[in-house]
Amino acid sequence: MAASKQQPNIIFILADDLGHADLGVYGQTDFKTPHLDKLAKQGIRFNQAYANSAVCSATRFALITGRYQYRLRGGLEEPIAGASDTIGLPPSHPTLPSLLKQQGYGTALIGKWHLGYLPAFGPLKSGYDSFFGNYGGAIDYFTHKPGVGPNVKEDLYEGEVPVQQIGYYTDLLGARAVDFVNKQQAGKPFLLSLHYTAPHWPWEGPGDEAISRDIDNIFHYDGGDLATYGRMVESLDASIGRVLAALEKKGLADNTIVIFTSDNGGERFSKTWPLTGQKTELLEGGIRVPAILRWPARVKAGQVSEQVAISMDWLPTLLAAAGGAPDPQYPTDGQNLLPILTGQAPNNERTLLWRYKANAQRAIRSGNWKYLKIGKNEFLFDVVKDARERANLAKRHPEVFEQLKAQWETWDKDMLPITADVRTHGVGGKVQADRYGVD
Repeated sequence: MAASKQQPNIIFILADDLGHADLGVYGQTDFKTPHLDKLAKQGIRFNQAYANSAVCSATRFALITGRYQYRLRGGLEEPIAGASDTIGLPPSHPTLPSLLKQQGYGTALIGKWHLGYLPAFGPLKSGYDSFFGNYGGAIDYFTHKPGVGPNVKEDLYEGEVPVQQIGYYTDLLGARAVDFVNKQQAGKPFLLSLHYTAPHWPWEGPGDEAISRDIDNIFHYDGGDLATYGRMVESLDASIGRVLAALEKKGLADNTIVIFTSDNGGERFSKTWPLTGQKTELLEGGIRVPAILRWPARVKAGQVSEQVAISMDWLPTLLAAAGGAPDPQYPTDGQNLLPILTGQAPNNERTLLWRYKANAQRAIRSGNWKYLKIGKNEFLFDVVKDARERANLAKRHPEVFEQLKAQWETWDKDMLPITADVRTHGVGGKVQADRYGVD
């Protein structure tokens, strides 16, 4: 397939708390996701893609910097909660949008930021030309508030200015993205980061405004069900479908890289089969995510990839596609996947590492092996043969177990320490009955 001489446009779509098997092409059967299923058939579907963290803002640090989030103080938070003058993405740090701007790209973020609050931090300070969305981690889909009650202010902004709009948030983001695409012209490359809050709690589908008026806690512990969750994901899929249709109508689809993935594993209503675990856990279900890439001009359609990939890979990969490279002063921890995507190189083995403060979790995946520590319990799994992480092979393969454990310890020394003031969030038995063993 001949390479395009023009720089590709980029649309990076990020879902929030979507489970590994929450799309039809990954095994979801309770509801339909036709637009994302079609996107997968038009490009590459990754079976072994990971998020950099089991929680949202930490992964977003890695995604936008191309580095382990543990290199930045704000990236230690699990997740960022509340305004701070010190906890956030430093405006001086190179980012995917700032580096693409150096290559002549226009840049826009529509949706969730969650990398620090004004006045010290924000998308316009870190490489984006424009921003419409929420600064924090979650908002109600109808009130657009990060909490409940008349005294809670809306978290909806145009740039750095608060705004008010009426509508279901997933639909508002999709509509704004369609408007952005409609304004683009061939020959001027762009990055559109389209970061939805769906299907993050509160559990509200597009017809559930009455539920929005009734909830008394934004965490919505007493609400939600599989049917509501299905409607939320279907709404997400439909919104993305409208954006893709606009891209096609503008004649820009062929040379636009479209990536879809999630910021971490699924939450309480997600489907993660055959994986176990969920958001806030370093079991596969908490960190393995759906990932789809389409680029008709360069990438062959209909591929299913077993290449191991992670959030921080996208920065070096997209910069390479645009003709750029990471800042040498801030070397990437990710891998440029472009040669693999275009068929110029074979898949390769990876070594990826995680840590999570809640329940003292540690994990490293090297090849097919995974070392996992939760509390005082340690495990060794072959996660290709045993995706459910049931057969602990630590005693059968003590040399592998000790090697990976030592490798994690060495890596950890190069990262910022997890101190007492670092915030974390775990899911225990007081919230979910099936997590009774944690509390």
